[in-house]
Amino acid sequence: MHPERRVVITGAGVISALGGDVRSFWESLAAGRPGICPIRGIEANGLRFRNGAEIRDYDPLLHFEEKQLNFLDRFAQLAVVAAREAVRDAGVSFAGRNCAVVTGSCVGGQNTMDDGFVDLYRKGLPRVNPLMIPKVMGNAGASQICLEFGITGPTYTISTACSSSNHAIGQAFWMVRSGLVDMALTGGSEAVFSYGFLKAWEAMRVVSPDTCRPFSKDRRGLILGEGGAMLVLETLDAARARGARIYAEIVGFGMSSDAHHITQPSPAGAAKAMAAALSDRGIAPEAVGYINAHGTGTLTNDVTETAAIRSVFGAHADRLVVSSTKSMHGHALGAAGAIEAVATALALRHGMLPPTANFTEPDPECDLDVAPNVARARRVECALSNSFAFGGLNAVLAFRAL
Repeated sequence: MHPERRVVITGAGVISALGGDVRSFWESLAAGRPGICPIRGIEANGLRFRNGAEIRDYDPLLHFEEKQLNFLDRFAQLAVVAAREAVRDAGVSFAGRNCAVVTGSCVGGQNTMDDGFVDLYRKGLPRVNPLMIPKVMGNAGASQICLEFGITGPTYTISTACSSSNHAIGQAFWMVRSGLVDMALTGGSEAVFSYGFLKAWEAMRVVSPDTCRPFSKDRRGLILGEGGAMLVLETLDAARARGARIYAEIVGFGMSSDAHHITQPSPAGAAKAMAAALSDRGIAPEAVGYINAHGTGTLTNDVTETAAIRSVFGAHADRLVVSSTKSMHGHALGAAGAIEAVATALALRHGMLPPTANFTEPDPECDLDVAPNVARARRVECALSNSFAFGGLNAVLAFRAL
């Protein structure tokens, strides 16, 4: 560890059901305004659930030339759109810099794959799109970001289900902190609204038929979402030297594996990751005032996460604000951690903790202050952002206000 190399966020970009940029995203979060609506992008008549957190009014041709779209699935497009905003926001050039690009995605080019298989199996067409492989590959977004910005440093994509983006951001943070790179562009993207993929989620019986109510006693499951979010990371010294605006400092990253069950979470595994994020830079649990929870709204997850938080924080858990912004932007799977990292950094910068929307009644098994429905004006020193994935893979980021 290099204590002298403190790492800060100087640029942020996001596109989600809450809007096409950081400003609209934050306005919706602060207002407790969900982006969950009836699914429009595909025919949903054959699904048991009808609602999702889709990006509304997205026109690819406003962002890309038609020939570029031949190579870019929707998930990769969202990664690039978010990266462009983050780079503009940071006001940086990558010329002469050793910059890493580390992204997360759970399913990659699912839309392209679905379309190709419909052509092959249902329509009986003998050939698929010759560009199907480069559109489907999980690193398509990261590679296009490098092409667009001329970045030649370490670049890769992590796929660890719902923890993908937190794993990506955490590793990018460690790379900058260690001195391996000067700067990192990191985050994740996901585009989940294809019929075959939604049918697979339907079969798991964890998707809510109405909306996402994390920690609420009458919660009925998660709501799937899509989006992309990216962060520019650099050292505090470099940011100050160029007079950059700083959103927050990243001060810790922790990982763990439950080694317990492929879909059922373990409070011990989640607690281990949170404790590791705190110990990464020696943060006292009492310094944490806010947790952006994994908070999927499923019966099992919310109880497990509550138990894990109480295990790590003890009596201090009663003084924490713990909210789930998935109640507004949905569960964007591999992009969830990146979207929630932006939400957490904005919460620290603005001194406003986003609420858990759609909340109706307390659950005795989720006995935390979940900021029901209304944002909480409160400045806190440190915050955590939790991501806990199928497969029992956990990744937690720790942030500090500056």
